Amino acid sequence: MKNAVWIYRLTLITLLLTGTGIFTQINAQLQTKTLTDADGNAYNTVIIGDQEWMKENLRTTKFNDNTDIQNITELREWARATSSAYSWYDNDIANKDHYGALYNWHAVNTGKLCPDGWRIPTDQDWQKLIDISGATASGFSPIPGGYRFGNYWYPGDFYEQGINGYWWSGTEYTDTHAWSRTVNSEKKKVYRSFFAKNYGFSVRCIKNNR
Repeated sequence: MKNAVWIYRLTLITLLLTGTGIFTQINAQLQTKTLTDADGNAYNTVIIGDQEWMKENLRTTKFNDNTDIQNITELREWARATSSAYSWYDNDIANKDHYGALYNWHAVNTGKLCPDGWRIPTDQDWQKLIDISGATASGFSPIPGGYRFGNYWYPGDFYEQGINGYWWSGTEYTDTHAWSRTVNSEKKKVYRSFFAKNYGFSVRCIKNNR
């Protein structure tokens, strides 16, 4: 009889936690794994629902075929780039370990930015994550890496590190813009928007075909 009561209580607690999103976060934390990129950088990953995501911002300087990604430091050259590029925030490599790199969408669109077996999340992948984990993306651990400006007529300056995190999706909006997600470090809400492809945003990769 006592065992039956205990099982009932445990089931009730699980249902309550699931309903509040807390169970999703706990479950995600229990299923943490690791992943390595072409540079040898190691990342924690997290399983949320039927998706597996990187739990840290990408910081590779190479594509998964071991070719180098161009590091553009000059401000106007960044804003006018027509090919793949990355930079560290403020062009300071000290930002690498915690915040990761900022990539333009040209790099995202190569299909070679993520490690083998992983890919850039689509706009639909992002929406599924939010539907599963809630508006705050529990378990995703957003890191506010800021962004690099990407308008052709203006220099590619850096903004909002520690305030907002911006992440590319692999889905185009137009020939010049692509969908992205933004998380504010205080509100923790996820916002969907589109930006010019020359902006520099963070990247999280998602595992193929979980």
